[in-house]
Amino acid sequence: MPENQTLQQESLAAKSPFELRVNLGRDVPETDVRAALANGDMGFLHSFTTGSTVDGPGVRVVAWTAGCQWRCSYCHNPDTWTMSNGIPVTIAKATEELNKYRHGLKIMSGGVTVSGGEPLMQHRFVVKFLTAAKKMGIHTAMETNGHFGHLLTDEDLEKIDLVLLGMKTWDPERHRRLTGMDPDRTRKLAQRLADHKRPVWMRFVLVPGLTDDYEDIAKIADFAAGLGNVERVDVLPFHQLGKFKWQKLRIDYKLADVQPPSPESVEHACEQFRAVGLRAY
Repeated sequence: MPENQTLQQESLAAKSPFELRVNLGRDVPETDVRAALANGDMGFLHSFTTGSTVDGPGVRVVAWTAGCQWRCSYCHNPDTWTMSNGIPVTIAKATEELNKYRHGLKIMSGGVTVSGGEPLMQHRFVVKFLTAAKKMGIHTAMETNGHFGHLLTDEDLEKIDLVLLGMKTWDPERHRRLTGMDPDRTRKLAQRLADHKRPVWMRFVLVPGLTDDYEDIAKIADFAAGLGNVERVDVLPFHQLGKFKWQKLRIDYKLADVQPPSPESVEHACEQFRAVGLRAY
């Protein structure tokens, strides 16, 4: 089957999510892709990485999915935008891969995090994978922009121990320029998670000239503080580690000359979140 043929050439395990991976699922027929998305028995993964300490509590395995409808100007993994760039992987294979790390994850108080790309473009696969992880006693987390949160049932939410929710910016027009999408669905998922008392870590990327407006950050902080379920806020400094991918993929990268934010500006953003009672790092 195409999955086995692909896996002989490319391992799921990667040293870093910054590896450029393309066309690994291009031989999968379109009908098979549609069937996979409908039943969740197969997914498309960029890679598995191990040893992460920034994608949830403890030390974690991260499953990076392929496919995303957003086009964030600062995305460091544009190769994950296209689902056909991912490795086609069955639930059985993904679970088998995770099982290798099962005991170590428990010892290190860690777990598995599904990131992307946007995992909820493959929501049925993701829910099945996280359900299998929970049966193994592994803590589960998902990083998402929230756009497809409406696809998750209340029962699905119970399979996700922690949601890492990306808040890009507050102003709708600025958000559309930054991502190509409206922020409404992200906010609705945030409120729904609060209503169900599901733990959230909010993630905010600080990009000089794009997301560092103090008033805008203050509105995000007020919103997050009002939810009551945001355990922490991660202020992530913009970086250029994915710049080479834009160049290799021949995508126009408008932030090529943007420098990372200063430590002082990162600390100022953190203080804005702390000022409303949130833990921020």
